[in-house]
Amino acid sequence: MSAPAPTATVPATNQAAVASTGLSKRFRHQLAVDGIDLAVPDGSVYGFLGPNGSGKTTTIRMLLGLIRPTAGVAYLLGRPMPEGGAAVLPRVGSLVEGPAFHPYLSGRRNLARLDAADPHADRRTAKKRIDAALDRVGLLPAATKTFRAYSLGMRQRLAIAAALLQPRDLLILDEPTNGLDPQGTREVRHLVADLAGDGATILISSHLLSEVEQICSHVGVMHAGHLLAQGTIEELRGRTAPTVKIKTNEAEQATKIMIKLGIEDAAIGSPGHADHDHQLVTGTLGAVPAESIMPALVSDGVSVYGFAVDSPSLEDVFVELTGEGFDVSA
Repeated sequence: MSAPAPTATVPATNQAAVASTGLSKRFRHQLAVDGIDLAVPDGSVYGFLGPNGSGKTTTIRMLLGLIRPTAGVAYLLGRPMPEGGAAVLPRVGSLVEGPAFHPYLSGRRNLARLDAADPHADRRTAKKRIDAALDRVGLLPAATKTFRAYSLGMRQRLAIAAALLQPRDLLILDEPTNGLDPQGTREVRHLVADLAGDGATILISSHLLSEVEQICSHVGVMHAGHLLAQGTIEELRGRTAPTVKIKTNEAEQATKIMIKLGIEDAAIGSPGHADHDHQLVTGTLGAVPAESIMPALVSDGVSVYGFAVDSPSLEDVFVELTGEGFDVSA
């Protein structure tokens, strides 16, 4: 009998809970994911950001071993997938492409069936763990309702509860706030923060820029199958220079001074960007120190009624990376 093949692992120095090298997936003539190198640091909340159809779900399915990549390799918790699935998946909770449960069973009984199918679950603690998972997502009062009576948001939360039936080192959540009202979205946000505080690494796929900015420590930007950039939110924002905004009634003079300082794109804003008495002058800060602008304006006799430096948002970063807006209507 031949010896088993050695098991490859990600070097410990990578400290990556999720990693990939050249990960690609082709469906006939469509290259859905094109050679991406993911690096999700251990203990991070990683926002996998991109419009619908950008390749996020396909990537997640490859990470979990649900489909095989056309090229490249993926790792979860240091083990290659899908080869290491038996060893690593019990430590991973996931929600992929929306919840699917038995419609005529209650939320509690649906979780009980899932738990009973898990060979690693302790039957003696099943009821306690199921109720704890339901309580954590705010569904304990609705535990006896049938799944078909649940709203879309309740179904989404039940799927998250299913991922929490066992302690998890890694949670992979594909669009976890889909269908949730603002209150439900806030609850998921707080839940993610609690889980991260417990030491879990969380990868969240989302097309909602505002949600990623509020709950994630790291971001990877997907577009048309490509991973365009990844890093901490601060690192990604640092790719785009802040915008300086000045409110004045001497806009032309202020614009000339800003251009002289090195803010070459300084320009007077369109009417309505300030109040009736003042105009707004804007420009990209770039390498010009923000603290040098006010003294230059004042020394030339320009009256300044408002001064602000706006840091770039993730939407600004996305526009710079792709050259197009972030369409969340799909």
